[in-house]
Amino acid sequence: MVRAYMMALVVCAATMSGTAHGQSEDPEEPLLLPEVVVTGAALSNSHAASHHRITEHDIALQPVDRPGNVLRLVPGLVTTNPGGGPGKPDNYLLRGFDADHGTDFAGFLDGMPLNLRSHAHGQGYLDLNFLIPETLQRVDVYKGPYQVQFGDFATAGAANFVTRDVIEEGVVQVAGGQFNTSRNLLMFSPTKGSIRSLVAVESFYTDGPFVSPNRAGRLNGLAKATINPTAHSELSLTGTHYQSRWNSQGEIPLRAVEAGLISRFGSLDPYQGGRTQRSTGQVRYRYDAPSGGTLFADAYLQYYHVDLVSDFTFLLNDPVNGDGIQQMDRRSVYGGEVGYRQPGTLWDIEGVVTLGMQTRVDDAHVRLGTQRQWVPLGTTSDSQIHEASYSPYLKLEVYPAPWARFTGGVRSDLFHFNVQNLCQVGCPQNPSGRADVAITTTKGSVMLGPWAGTEIFLNAGTGFHSNDARVVVSAAAAQRMPKATGYEVGLRTRPWDRMELSATLWLLDLTSELVFQGNLGTTQMLGATRRYGTDLGGRLQLLDWLFLSGSATLNTAEFRGTGAAIPQAPTMTGRGELTARLPVGLTTSFQMLHLGSRPLTQDRSLTAQPWTIFNVVARYRPMTKGWWQHMEGFVSVQNVMNAAWRQTQLAYDTRLASETTPVNGIQFTPGGPRTVMGGVTWYF
Repeated sequence: MVRAYMMALVVCAATMSGTAHGQSEDPEEPLLLPEVVVTGAALSNSHAASHHRITEHDIALQPVDRPGNVLRLVPGLVTTNPGGGPGKPDNYLLRGFDADHGTDFAGFLDGMPLNLRSHAHGQGYLDLNFLIPETLQRVDVYKGPYQVQFGDFATAGAANFVTRDVIEEGVVQVAGGQFNTSRNLLMFSPTKGSIRSLVAVESFYTDGPFVSPNRAGRLNGLAKATINPTAHSELSLTGTHYQSRWNSQGEIPLRAVEAGLISRFGSLDPYQGGRTQRSTGQVRYRYDAPSGGTLFADAYLQYYHVDLVSDFTFLLNDPVNGDGIQQMDRRSVYGGEVGYRQPGTLWDIEGVVTLGMQTRVDDAHVRLGTQRQWVPLGTTSDSQIHEASYSPYLKLEVYPAPWARFTGGVRSDLFHFNVQNLCQVGCPQNPSGRADVAITTTKGSVMLGPWAGTEIFLNAGTGFHSNDARVVVSAAAAQRMPKATGYEVGLRTRPWDRMELSATLWLLDLTSELVFQGNLGTTQMLGATRRYGTDLGGRLQLLDWLFLSGSATLNTAEFRGTGAAIPQAPTMTGRGELTARLPVGLTTSFQMLHLGSRPLTQDRSLTAQPWTIFNVVARYRPMTKGWWQHMEGFVSVQNVMNAAWRQTQLAYDTRLASETTPVNGIQFTPGGPRTVMGGVTWYF
């Protein structure tokens, strides 16, 4: 009954909102009522009906075991954890894409790019585990290739995680839960005046529900300082550090579970896992010129390394030692952006012109080899990669009438690839060489309205995702930089103040579906593809303290000409959330997430099992005066119904010890069982 009710809410798509807690200044006031603030992007602030902003109030009501889970608040965006362990980044499913670990979904932290090019495990590797959710002020998510400021990997969409400058109250948090899970957080602002600062440190550990414990731990830190050197300028410095170690069960064959060889939380090779580290530094500067324009400049530096040990196919390629592989990546990433934004008037028409230049350099040592029980056996490829890009762009915004806005732009991305083979002898793969590639993309949007609380959006644009440098230096031109072309029409309406509805129709073509197989060191060129679908969403304030939101998406993803399915492409998603924010300080959220069945092979002979999970989150902070006013208790229950769901599902050949020939079948990562976690926060 509950399941049917929540699914109905998703299809009908209703609403949400957020609140900010405030305190009365009257010392005699016995009850401190929270200020109620209706959240959501204003109609005139969006360039597309599909643009979505996640606020700090939304983030506070999400489970915190995986930072990437906050993206599940976006209609049609589903994150899944591959490999059975918490150390690897999520898979991102959006608009008919299984974007793997980020190949077609771009991520940014305060504008700094996070996807890793020519990564050892997969192109565009996007690991969000270094984020501390409480440090985020908001997340802006854009679907499609329509934003001129985003280039590489922003085909299905992009997300910019914006950090806070300062917090009013310091935070000490201790939390724990099932499977030996613990999380601790310290966050405070040492200064709040002319220098606004923020410091946060987080630790996390879990064994997970698996037969072989994950023993997964991570440590995150962030430090940020913001000052105003003059009345017309701002300077911000941010540093982050992240390190993690974990074991994982890997993806397991469905037939092994059905035959009783292992449980769904078991493993055929428990010697899998990894360790990783990432440190970043960023400087941002803004200056408001007397002409009314704004000069902006950013620079960043990142150091990153990862070691991954995996076994995807067991005894398929090496019946003696097994098919274990080892992937290593060591790199420095540095770059920045400089630009100028100038508003003005021409022929009584207001507009804004932005001219900018982005640059980025990756210096990476990337290795693929074989291993058995963490012991290296041989080297498949070993490369030193220098990859640089230079990206000038021009953006024009025009406001010819109060009810019409036009935004357009063009950018050029020029890439230089240099790959040196470090493998002396005996390597099956020896990529080496240089290449220069350039691509120009255009973007355009038309926003009309509002009329009677309704706006109409028209969007068109081209985008791309780059290919792995090791392939580019040895591939034909068609394989180097395939282009994406997208179209979108949508509307957003507010029939009354308490309701907002949105609907979008979209289409996206790729000239070539390129998939880099980091586990094999090769790229598959699968041909031209087309994706199209619809997004529906809504928000409704039922009562002053009760809010409802919902979304549903339907997608079709096929190869052009043949009609063959694109494996793993999501076809249907749904989400619903009922949130109560009571004036006594209690906030609760009941959430539902659904991912529909989808083909795992081009001929649709194997399909992924659909799943639906429910989560509950509750937080309570007393509003009456006293020492307890500084305390907050919270609890989350994930997978309330204890569904036996398959979180990640793939289809490929594997061979077990009892088999003499390979078997093409479903491999999966089990979703977690019912999991309870709770804790206490002290505000100071």
